[in-house]
Amino acid sequence: MNPKDQVAIVTGGSSGLGEATARALAARGAKVAILDIGIDKANQVAAEIGAIAVKCDVSSAENAENAIAEVSQKLGEARILVNCAGIVAGMKTVGKDGPHPLDLYRKVIEVNLIGTFNMIRLFADRAGKLDALEGGERGVIINTASVAAYDGQIGQAAYSSSKGGIVGMTLPVARDLARSGIRVMTIAPGIFKTPMMAGMPQDVQDSLGTAVPFPPRLGEPAEYAALALHIMENQMLNGETIRLDGAIRLAPR
Repeated sequence: MNPKDQVAIVTGGSSGLGEATARALAARGAKVAILDIGIDKANQVAAEIGAIAVKCDVSSAENAENAIAEVSQKLGEARILVNCAGIVAGMKTVGKDGPHPLDLYRKVIEVNLIGTFNMIRLFADRAGKLDALEGGERGVIINTASVAAYDGQIGQAAYSSSKGGIVGMTLPVARDLARSGIRVMTIAPGIFKTPMMAGMPQDVQDSLGTAVPFPPRLGEPAEYAALALHIMENQMLNGETIRLDGAIRLAPR
């Protein structure tokens, strides 16, 4: 699908991988809607790229439904969805202070995994009713997992669970939506220059970068965005997770 003139929703689009994707889509002529809980930054990015910003908690059924309806009213029905919204929580299953708080585990699952599926189901319900484009295509969904889905480190039980769930649902959801002409793909990034990473000392960033076999550096958000654009345009990419990680395999810690 050529993103030009198409409505594209990017969750978590106010920073990091989502922001890079929103900017890349706008540069290609898409009508971009940034959905984010941090509406102030979302408004700032939207103003810079000619997009709209909508406050949205992706884990809330009502919130997400209202946000998608607002996008439809302002821009038209979306054919592209990129799910980048997510949170990170690092804690051992049993630590010095006792067992992992269940509420924290549940929160990570609700935002990262349930939030992704929530957006998928609502987007697909509407996109599946649109007129088919070339090749019968009606929509494209791109989710964000992580190499932690495969190589979860110590303290990443919640995060790895949430990202592993995204990987696990990619194929069955793609099969579910095939009859509607909606493709579903997932990107599993390695160590990227996100706002969380940028807050670390430079020597720490450099050390993490050298752990990547090749290229021995942190990934650039623009590289994630470039892959997302390619997925949109390559109709044979469907039902798969692509590791975007420079061949890194995470050690236990």
